[in-house]
Amino acid sequence: MTTFSTRARIVTGAAGLAVVGAATFGALSANADAKPAAKPAAPAAAEAKGVITTQHLSVASASKAAQAALDAAAKAGQHVSVAVVDRDGNVIVQLRGDGAGPQSFSSAEEKAFTAVSWNAKTSVLVGNLQQNPTLKDIPGTLFLAGGVPVDNANAPIAGVGVAGAPSGAMDEAYAQAGADAVTR
Repeated sequence: MTTFSTRARIVTGAAGLAVVGAATFGALSANADAKPAAKPAAPAAAEAKGVITTQHLSVASASKAAQAALDAAAKAGQHVSVAVVDRDGNVIVQLRGDGAGPQSFSSAEEKAFTAVSWNAKTSVLVGNLQQNPTLKDIPGTLFLAGGVPVDNANAPIAGVGVAGAPSGAMDEAYAQAGADAVTR
C-alpha cells in the first residue's frame, strides 16, 4: 500500500472537490436553462360560511394621508397632530406636528375613530348630538369637527383625524386633504 504525503492528500482532495463542484454547477446550469414545468392550477378557494372579507388601508397609503394632512396644516401655518385609523379604529399612522399641543395627539385619534365608525365627517355628526346627547359617552369618540372617513366602494376603510388648529373647520379641511391624497 502506498502512503501519500500530506501535501499530496490535500491536492488530491482539492481536485476531487473541484470535480464535484464543477459537476454540481453544470447540473444547476443545465436546469436553469430548461423551461420550468407549468405549475398546476391552484384549486379555487372555497368560501367558508360566516366569513366576511373587509378592505383595509395600507400603511403606505395611511402614511401618505397623514403627511398630506400635516403638510396642508403646515402650509397654513398651523401646528396639528394627525391620526389615521383603520376600519376597526386601530391606529395605522399617527404624527404630531412640530409645535402641536399635547391634547391634539389623542384628539386626532378620537376624531378619526369617530369618522370611520359612523362613515361621516365629524362636523356632520356634531348635529346628531342634539337628538342623541348620549352619543358623546361612547368611549374613544370625539364629536368635534376634524375627522373625515376614507371610503372605498361606498364602505369606510379608514378615518383621518386632525386636531390642534384654532377651529374645527380648519382641522377638517386638513383631514380632508389627507383623505383626498388617498382617494385621488
